[in-house]
Amino acid sequence: MATSNHTNLNSFSSLSYALRADLFTHLATMEKAGLPADKSFASLKLLAPASARVEAASKLLARGKDIATAGLQSGLFNELEGHVVRAATGAGSPARTYKRLADTYTQKARQGKAIKSRMTLPLVFFALSLFLQPLPAFITGSMTPAAYLWNCLRPILLLLGFYTLFKVFIAWLNTSAPPATRRAVENRLTTIPLFGPMHVKRNARDFFESLGLMLEAGIPMFDALPKACKTISNQQIQSEFSGILPKMKQGATLAEALSGMNYLGETHAIEIVKTGESSGTLPEMLWRHANMETEAVRHFQQQVADWIPRIVYGAVMLWMAYSILTSGAFMPHVPEELR
Repeated sequence: MATSNHTNLNSFSSLSYALRADLFTHLATMEKAGLPADKSFASLKLLAPASARVEAASKLLARGKDIATAGLQSGLFNELEGHVVRAATGAGSPARTYKRLADTYTQKARQGKAIKSRMTLPLVFFALSLFLQPLPAFITGSMTPAAYLWNCLRPILLLLGFYTLFKVFIAWLNTSAPPATRRAVENRLTTIPLFGPMHVKRNARDFFESLGLMLEAGIPMFDALPKACKTISNQQIQSEFSGILPKMKQGATLAEALSGMNYLGETHAIEIVKTGESSGTLPEMLWRHANMETEAVRHFQQQVADWIPRIVYGAVMLWMAYSILTSGAFMPHVPEELR
């Protein structure tokens, strides 16, 4: 039975951050109001593809399934969410866990939306420039309509092709690439100037965030560590973090197990963990560290979102200037009878 449930879980595509934020915000509000789980899910309204999953979860709850099982089997919860909701429900109320998840996904959805909105205008400007640059030749009749259209659409199709190939490559890398190839690519990612350190920071942040969430929900440390490692997307980094559990089983504290690691993101993580362990507030300190790392990632993304439009504008302006200067429009024309 466990294998069947695991297979069913893997068959679901992950919901967007925005949908997950709406889901857990609603559940947190209803739980705080004292509404039973079945009524809370029955009043939940989400856009597709989540709407069908909400209906499936409601039916599972009506059959007597617990919240975590209903969420997992319907595809509303991922594996991590199922674990923490089950632990929080067993300890009492999952309201705090719902609120933590809602805040996390709301922040991530807001970051993604901000980046997309900043990139919209440069992309529109780039598309308009493609249609405007050959327009004089088309108006004067030196370019046929078919040639004009192809001249405009060719760069767009080329970029779409590269984007599609990139997505296919990422999907292949994450699913069926040879382990050695994936390790080589992911190791290279960590060494890219500017982007490499941020890639490491984001993966480490995901680990500490997930670990803090599970510990706060009541999951024991030795059970939480392997699950938190699974949230790390880079297998090179995941492999290093997987070494924490054996060290702790040999008697090391979490801070001691983290010592000497290459992919912590920031070395102050060890001091924060040490403070949390000595004061008995480890989950809270892990959340504080994760929030600081999230802010650092957000700041970096903000800078990227600020500079990419400027680069696009500058490249388009240079390209248009080059096209005008090489078109011969400013070159003197000798009359035919004088040639």
